Amino acid sequence: MSARPHVVVLHRWRDAYAHYDRYLDHDEYAVSYVTTDVGAAGVPPVAVAVALVDATDDVEQVDARIRELAARLGRPAAVVALKEDDLLAAAVLGQRWGCPGRTPQELTPFRDKLIMARRVAAAGLPVPATAPAPDPAAVRAHAARHGWPVVLKPRLGSSSAGVRLVADPDGAARVGHDPGRLVQAYHPDPIHHVDGVFDGHALGPWRVSAYLDTCLAFRDGRPLGSVEQDDPVVRDTVGAFTLRVLRALTDRPTVFHLELFLGRADDGSPRCTFLEVGARFGGAEIPFVWRDVHGYDLAAAAFALALGHPPPPPPPPRPEVAGWLLLPAPARRPCRITEATSMIGRDPGPYAEVVPRVGDVLPAADAYYEHVGARYRFRGSGSAAVHAAVVATARDARVSAATDLAGVR
Repeated sequence: MSARPHVVVLHRWRDAYAHYDRYLDHDEYAVSYVTTDVGAAGVPPVAVAVALVDATDDVEQVDARIRELAARLGRPAAVVALKEDDLLAAAVLGQRWGCPGRTPQELTPFRDKLIMARRVAAAGLPVPATAPAPDPAAVRAHAARHGWPVVLKPRLGSSSAGVRLVADPDGAARVGHDPGRLVQAYHPDPIHHVDGVFDGHALGPWRVSAYLDTCLAFRDGRPLGSVEQDDPVVRDTVGAFTLRVLRALTDRPTVFHLELFLGRADDGSPRCTFLEVGARFGGAEIPFVWRDVHGYDLAAAAFALALGHPPPPPPPPRPEVAGWLLLPAPARRPCRITEATSMIGRDPGPYAEVVPRVGDVLPAADAYYEHVGARYRFRGSGSAAVHAAVVATARDARVSAATDLAGVR
């Protein structure tokens, strides 16, 4: 049995969304990883052990692997997860093994979207009307009060999985029964996201970005992009709103990814309406552009907080604006890439990209925004310049694939 403290990491990315071996000395600690067959390629080679599971949010399957690891390496001193879908699993398992860290009760307001919406609304902030939607009658009743269309979503979902827009009573009749679902009034304002660190009282480093299209549209096959906003009035308004949202949900430090609707009041001033928030760093290319453009590692901050340590201090502010673009998988995953064009060197264009090679297979893995058609990162002197580069890349980039993959997972 190892004499070093044993830390278990639940991991599911293939790419370097997190640099675990920079966050924790793998010589001082016995760091084991519970991961999937796809995520195993992203485990640092200095890991003391790797255990495979079908799904890292399957509590009992992960616990069985932890018991095997503990027999060799000792009881875990911590169970850490950074991916949104794994946070509650890590909290449940950490509590089961007597580890410090956030409890399931502390995380629930950041995972259960019905509790989340009610807590934020109780703090006096605008939230689309939200209610449980276990059956078609509940959906119709909600629409009778708040109008069509309505949005249905899982209470514990992520990456827009299971989200659907229901346009009318005929559509409601086809939604079936699901006790883990909610309904919200449709909100027309553009969606923005806010990413950063909350110290329990005030905001640390943070940025607000405008989505180009929506996460739901990305599931329907349209590109998804995002551009940080440099308008100081927007930043001030969004910053004040963000602080109130986080204070309504926790008094503990957390890395966060907030989504909100940003419209305009009658006097032209920015107007925020809450959508949802996670106690984790944003997905897609957000951790990459933060490291590259802003010099701050949100994954490092999240890892430190999971161990009860303070997050790294931010570097001096940098003047650049960042953005990113995802092209959807060109065919149902798993699929084999038949065409992919690099956009590096285009003007305007990305400073970095992750474009699959012809012959590569996109797996049907749980890290949804990782295994896509192509991923691009942008930087520039202002929002307008980055927006132009994102739009030009979305217009010209091409990726195609075939699905004749007998035996490929």
